[in-house]
Amino acid sequence: MTARKTAVRPTKTKTTAKKATKKVSTKRMASKKKTAKAKAKPEVILTDATTDELWVLYRAEFDKVGRDGSDHLGDMRNVLMERHLPLVRYHAERLQQTLPKSIELDDLISAGQFGLMDAIRGFDPDRGYKFKTYCSTRIRGAILDQLRSQDWVPRLVRLKATKIERMYQKLMGEFGREPTHSELAQHLDLEHDELVKEMEGAKAKAMYSLSEKWDDGDDDKDIEKVEILADRKSVNPVDTIQQRDALDMITSSLTKKERLIILMYYYEGLTMREIGEIMELTESRVCQIHSNVMARLKAQLDRAQGAE
Repeated sequence: MTARKTAVRPTKTKTTAKKATKKVSTKRMASKKKTAKAKAKPEVILTDATTDELWVLYRAEFDKVGRDGSDHLGDMRNVLMERHLPLVRYHAERLQQTLPKSIELDDLISAGQFGLMDAIRGFDPDRGYKFKTYCSTRIRGAILDQLRSQDWVPRLVRLKATKIERMYQKLMGEFGREPTHSELAQHLDLEHDELVKEMEGAKAKAMYSLSEKWDDGDDDKDIEKVEILADRKSVNPVDTIQQRDALDMITSSLTKKERLIILMYYYEGLTMREIGEIMELTESRVCQIHSNVMARLKAQLDRAQGAE
């Protein structure tokens, strides 16, 4: 009897442990569901709330938790960001129209998003003005700050160039013609030499990308600027062909020795002594052959001109 009792007790202990484990797991699942529901509630409220209601909730949460923030505050900030992203794109596209084509729209939008984040953090609805008006200034300012940081020309140079250009356009509108240097200097309160110096210093150099696409009106062709850039130091192939044809025509009646002397003297730039050393001739003999060849070629040209 004692052995049977001891055999039954472990079974009861295992059954009790299993029940306790089930209760604990059930409680954990219930707590997880409650937490998930609690997290889901703010999302439903944020997506259904109007922008004005969001600002009220955001300022209340911000005053409660401060700048350290909370998950709920971050969720509200993200919703506000998403609702005002079209405004960032609008200002980025407006500014891109006045910039070179090498400036990417995505870079401007990225800089404007940082301005939008700063505007959300610093906006105070109690001051009585709309957030759209406030954030537009911050967005444009962030984009312009990003452009200035990438500009290698000093800001003072840009300001001088802008001042001169504005006065130039103003006088052109008043006079109906291009203003002279003296008129421009007079309206800028500068001497003539000072104006010339200012204009030279205000000539801000621009940088262009050779990989930028060339707009030739044909959408089917994708051409880069580097492919159509002229190399002014290169030799014109047409001139090279013409010179070669003229050389073949002139030297066609010459012997091999005479042809070599003409080529080495006029095309290779060698002296008479160097040509004599190469051809194992004296300098005087090379000079004599050269003189005879030139006399014959001159007579040939004279006959050709007389025939014309």
